Amino acid sequence: MISSRAVVKNAYVSPTSKIYGKSIIENNVFLFDFVEIGFPTKGTIEIYMKEKAISKKDLVEYGEGAHIGPGVIIRSHTVIYERVYIGDNTRVGHNVLIRENTKIGKNSVVGTGTIIDGEVVIGENVSIQSGVYIPPKVIVGSNVFIGPRAVFTNDRYPPSRRLIETVVEDNVVIGANSTIVAGIKIGRNSVVAAGAVVVRDVPENSVVAGVPAKIIMSREEYNRKKSLYEEKVLSR
Repeated sequence: MISSRAVVKNAYVSPTSKIYGKSIIENNVFLFDFVEIGFPTKGTIEIYMKEKAISKKDLVEYGEGAHIGPGVIIRSHTVIYERVYIGDNTRVGHNVLIRENTKIGKNSVVGTGTIIDGEVVIGENVSIQSGVYIPPKVIVGSNVFIGPRAVFTNDRYPPSRRLIETVVEDNVVIGANSTIVAGIKIGRNSVVAAGAVVVRDVPENSVVAGVPAKIIMSREEYNRKKSLYEEKVLSR
């Protein structure tokens, strides 16, 4: 079902998918089975409930919609709320949830089962692996890798009325199953090891590991070890 207010260009849209409100679907987009684009927020649903008896419009006609850039692939059972922008050539896995007021830059990847819980900004060339959780007020730079099951937080004393910003700068690597505590900054070119719990700012060009995470080496040393590791694989 496609809203009469939506703009769908030269795109593939599965018959089981739904496009709400004033969504824009650019050229060469693929929306596979049971994808929902521009899913209505609570405010939009409330407007619909007030007007439905008079307007007799289906809920699909309501809302601001989402903007899906050229070449984007969105796989089955993914839900993308209204006021979301997804940049060119980004790929989205199965069963992904992206809440309202989120922006994702071009050439990125959002892995299967990931939840981006709204009010999030993600840069270009970002690889988010399967099962990641990103809450509101997280800002992720460009050329960032986030490993499977990594979890970000936005509240130091949950559940409180104060949510705080967490920042991941450019060229950062975050390992699988790591936890990023609310309110910290992970500096450019740094690495967070798998399973780390990061409770304070991470300086640029450093590698942290452990619980709580501490600096164990520089990014330069990490890159050297990485190169040696790759050479062993290539020499087989």
